[in-house]
Amino acid sequence: MTNNQMRVTLEIGPKGKKVVAIAADWPGLERGAKTEVAAIEKLQAYMPRYAPVARLANLGTAFDAAQNIDVVEQYPGTGSTDFWNISFAFSSLDQQEMSDDELERELGLMQACWAFFDEVRGRVSAEMQKGPRGGGRDRDQIVRHTFAAERDWATKLGLLTPDGAMLTDEGLKTHRKAYCQAIRDYHSQGKLPGKRAKWPLRYLIRHTAFHTLDHAWEMEDKDLTAQEA
Repeated sequence: MTNNQMRVTLEIGPKGKKVVAIAADWPGLERGAKTEVAAIEKLQAYMPRYAPVARLANLGTAFDAAQNIDVVEQYPGTGSTDFWNISFAFSSLDQQEMSDDELERELGLMQACWAFFDEVRGRVSAEMQKGPRGGGRDRDQIVRHTFAAERDWATKLGLLTPDGAMLTDEGLKTHRKAYCQAIRDYHSQGKLPGKRAKWPLRYLIRHTAFHTLDHAWEMEDKDLTAQEA
């Protein structure tokens, strides 16, 4: 990673229907489209929306400087890549070892995605604009979906967060603290989480960050606050 370059990997669906562009050093910044060029352009279009996350992680200056896209790898995705237009496979970068400092940087960005999500859900309207994305869910349904998915991924780390616990401030704080600590523990042991589908820690972090951000941006896009004013 150089000061003015943003390393990007491209995950290509097996049938070539979709391509996902992933900012390798910025967990959560991923966008999919029908072609490589379109995926990169969409990623670039979302960079201003990611900037507040980088600032929350005290990495705003570094992010603002990384404006030049450098495609460093193309790798095959899965059937879900084509179907969902989301990354479901691991690049070689995902599988590289991380130093303790690198891990803390990525965890810091994941936590910033959480903080941004919380800020968004606290200011958008309870009723969301209806449309195809998300099946017409309102804010609280989006929040519950986001938390439920993360609760499921936590089981890969051996965490059993009680059902509904993440809907309380204290329960959410406890879950997130345990989630980060479990990742640190797996890293220190050199182990991969999950008994069957073992996810590299980089992938788990970026997938968690992406899902959190994607739904934060969905809530922003479907917010009806201005119409209610």
